[in-house]
Amino acid sequence: MNLNTKICTLAIVLFLFLTGCNKTADDNVRIENNHTDTSQTTSEIQSDTITIIGVGDIMMGTTYPFKTLPPDDGKELFSDVKRFLLKADVTFGNLEGPLLTKGGTPKKCEPESHCVAFRMPEHYASYLKDAGFNIVSIANNHANDMGPEGRLSTQETLDKYEIGYAGQTDCPTYIFGKSGITYGFAAFSSTINTCDINNLRKAKEIIENLKSKVDIVIVSFHGGAEGTSNQHVTGNSEYFLDEDRGNVYEFAHTVIEAGADVVFGHGPHVTRAVEVYNNKFIAYSLGNFCTFGKFGLQGVLGIAPILKLYVDKQGNFLRGEIIPIRQIKRGIPVYDDSNEVISKIRNLTKNDFPESNIEIDDDGNIRLSE
Repeated sequence: MNLNTKICTLAIVLFLFLTGCNKTADDNVRIENNHTDTSQTTSEIQSDTITIIGVGDIMMGTTYPFKTLPPDDGKELFSDVKRFLLKADVTFGNLEGPLLTKGGTPKKCEPESHCVAFRMPEHYASYLKDAGFNIVSIANNHANDMGPEGRLSTQETLDKYEIGYAGQTDCPTYIFGKSGITYGFAAFSSTINTCDINNLRKAKEIIENLKSKVDIVIVSFHGGAEGTSNQHVTGNSEYFLDEDRGNVYEFAHTVIEAGADVVFGHGPHVTRAVEVYNNKFIAYSLGNFCTFGKFGLQGVLGIAPILKLYVDKQGNFLRGEIIPIRQIKRGIPVYDDSNEVISKIRNLTKNDFPESNIEIDDDGNIRLSE
């Protein structure tokens, strides 16, 4: 370990000691006080239906190894889709890379040809906030792209903009309240320094503990093999570049049995099937949502859903909507009139879950079968 790395590691330890990452002392659960509103009783809630939106990978541009940033410094990245993202009680996305304006220790890979690292400017978090994102996952294979400096800066920046996060080992879960409902969020991946998707015993323990404290539990996972040849849910462990990316089917069912109400998957860079299990909704991959400049966006890589779910106060699935988007101009998400991703999800669901009890119509409405 060189001197710079030692200094950075000590800085993180000191930061966590001083702030505690806003966790309680006994349960390792992070609580965002500015967004917590548990003063209302259940009887005061105006609606019996809760709306939750999930989208896939978000990488808003990078300054490493050279600047690849969107036009007008990214200010209009979400302008066409914000109208959808804002219309939910909770809006989630996978933050695919660190928020760090400069510096950092870029990750090293073997072989070097497979090494891709991102570094998003910190002020880009304001675009997430403005677009309506309440929570993001920081558990993915790009979370460590800029080393400990990047992880620390990401957490500090998200705190600054009052966006919840979870998934790294020092902040595995997040609790917040809104309109009388208390939500718990947890995230998992196969990457070092994140909550392990392959440790099902620990994942079960985390979710059981979280469920005991909240009304609705939302779980995110970054898992499954990548690319156009990996659009199907196999029910087996999946590998990419010799890394075990988890058995996402087994993981999703395990966390639901432990108390999860909604499971959002991402990681394969393509959209996958959806499922209702024990009355709880699973999206096995939400694809590439906003990935500017550095991701392949040809064909199925460039289409993805904004998935809007309607659940009751117990987290049971009532209905859903697939709002179709595609990325244009190197990675700007826009509404897709062709509805291509709706057909894709419907066909994959029929193929991978022929016994499924849900129906998806041409307009993207998801309903339980009669």
